[in-house]
Amino acid sequence: MAREIETYVKLQVKGGQANPAPPIGPALGSKGVNIMEFCKQFNARSQDKMGQVLPVLLTVYKDKSFDFVIKTPPAPVLLLEAAKAKTGSKESNRIKIGKVTWDDIRRIAEIKMPDLNCFTLEAAMSMVAGSARSLGITITGEKPF
Repeated sequence: MAREIETYVKLQVKGGQANPAPPIGPALGSKGVNIMEFCKQFNARSQDKMGQVLPVLLTVYKDKSFDFVIKTPPAPVLLLEAAKAKTGSKESNRIKIGKVTWDDIRRIAEIKMPDLNCFTLEAAMSMVAGSARSLGITITGEKPF
């Protein structure tokens, strides 16, 4: 028989650096989850993505056991990395903070493809390009499609 789901918890944790300190400890402790067990499993599964911000969807069951899925890094984080900027623009339509090429957009779209709700790479590139515009990042070069 399938285990009965109690709740879902969404977290954003740096890869390989989960520890019981806030925000992870209070979020999981209030649900009755073994915090150290989550930290050990997460750190083991995210060693290859050390230091990157990773969204995690944690499923907590009635018996306080859990499963979790590690998603791909958020598109804005990848875009800011590519543009070599620290934060997005306060006025993205007036103040530009950096530039990326369409090749960078393609690379980011390929990384994000499993988590996006689109079927083609061109659609994924359009979504990532929209995020870039919202951050105040200029896209240089010829649009490939």
